[in-house]
Amino acid sequence: MRLFKLFNNKRLFILLITLVAFIVLMGFSLGPRKSLSWPENFLRDTTGFVQKLFYKPAGYIAGFFEDIGNLRDMAEENKRLKILMAQYARDKAQYNFVMSKNEELEVALKFTEAQRNLYKYEYHIANVVSVTTEPGNNTLVIDLGSKDGIRLNMSVTSTEGLVGVISNVSNFTSTVKLMTMMDIHDPNSQPPIAATAVNKEGKTFGMIESYDQKTGMLLMNKIPVGDPIAKDDKIISSGSGGTYPRGMTIGIVEEVKISQFGLTSTAIIKPAAGFQDWKELFVVFTEERVE
Repeated sequence: MRLFKLFNNKRLFILLITLVAFIVLMGFSLGPRKSLSWPENFLRDTTGFVQKLFYKPAGYIAGFFEDIGNLRDMAEENKRLKILMAQYARDKAQYNFVMSKNEELEVALKFTEAQRNLYKYEYHIANVVSVTTEPGNNTLVIDLGSKDGIRLNMSVTSTEGLVGVISNVSNFTSTVKLMTMMDIHDPNSQPPIAATAVNKEGKTFGMIESYDQKTGMLLMNKIPVGDPIAKDDKIISSGSGGTYPRGMTIGIVEEVKISQFGLTSTAIIKPAAGFQDWKELFVVFTEERVE
């Protein structure tokens, strides 16, 4: 019994000493000091080392996964940008096409309105389907046919000038024989064009009968002596003969030559039409052919 009591007193004594030491230690920790005690330094250094040992690799791992996430976001952003670039390129091309088409239609509209006001003709726009440039067969095919009212020998023009005449017609397409096939010695050639000069109607007259393949010029023959035709005159169809409507632009006079015997003259004419790179042309409907 005494031993048990002594043992209890000893435990109480140790607890008391421990409490006092703890209070003293707390006093040192809370009180104003210039330096930490070695146990505190040891504890702080140990804690910092452990944090550095575990937190730094953890930071690398976290940063690695964050970089992966950023790369994924960048990839998605690049994908969206590529799609936008493709859409922009497509829209830009479409815009350019529409603008070009509008410009062509504006030119065509002004042309047809001006011609209609002058001669009351109708101009039916036609797309060029194909072009043949074989020697002796300079023709092209348009997407208008008999169902559209197209008939043989109708004139075909561009916005610049006369191109040729309809030489063959099917239901949905027609063949145009170009002025570059004009040859006075060829019975299958395009018919000659009775022509005159602008502001000299009634004074100037001649027949455009052939095309010089070497020079690319039209020849206007049978011009009578004393005719006032001159260089830089604008030549148009006179309407005589009925094949070609009056007032169709043909070209510009480059030179006038007197024939060998001095009875007539020949005018060298540069065609107004370029005879290449056509996309659209116009078929001329005169009053008796309008349907």
